[in-house]
Amino acid sequence: MTGSEHGDMLVPLAVAAAAGYLLGSLPFGYLVARSRGVNIFEVGSGSPGATNVGRVLGKWPRNIVFALDALKGAAAAGWPLLVVWGAVRAFNVPSVLGFVGLGFALVGHSFSCFTRFRGGKGVSTAAGGLLVLMPPVALVSAAVWLCVFFATRYVSLASILAALSLPVTAVLSNRGAISLWVAAFVALFVVAMHRANVGRLLSGTEKRFEKRKDTEDGDRGTRQ
Repeated sequence: MTGSEHGDMLVPLAVAAAAGYLLGSLPFGYLVARSRGVNIFEVGSGSPGATNVGRVLGKWPRNIVFALDALKGAAAAGWPLLVVWGAVRAFNVPSVLGFVGLGFALVGHSFSCFTRFRGGKGVSTAAGGLLVLMPPVALVSAAVWLCVFFATRYVSLASILAALSLPVTAVLSNRGAISLWVAAFVALFVVAMHRANVGRLLSGTEKRFEKRKDTEDGDRGTRQ
């Protein structure tokens, strides 16, 4: 690729990164909780992710937040596959823009410019984006999450092991170098965002998932 061709790629990459970050920054967990009169940063684990929203507000708010967070990941990863610049099409790398969009969406989700750079841990957003970019890898990861969760009732452990399965599955399915690097980035990002949970898992103080009735206030002091 010549210098001019590299220059032609910079604008699409910059747009994909900026759009991904802004989409990821949309604070759906905060907004859904706020609509119920709750500042999600001040209750439970303080995370605006679906797990904490569910523990504080119940099943339906949790499901709404999960769906919206996954949707923004899917949008950040998917729109570059539909709107492709000539230079990008010529080198057959539209998926690169999708990977860039997803990477920056994760950053935006966890460090949102709309909430003073606070945010969630990126699991739902990563799931939505990977389902668009690498469906088989995403489905295997989802299966790992479900198996670990139902075996242990630890949301955090399920999320960590599901993330770590991504690069392994990418290698086994021969997805290529770019997919492997992105899978590894997502895995490391999710694990890093769960570092406090790792400490609690190792010390035996991590809280297991417990069902609650939507009519109850829930335990607002429970950590994710």
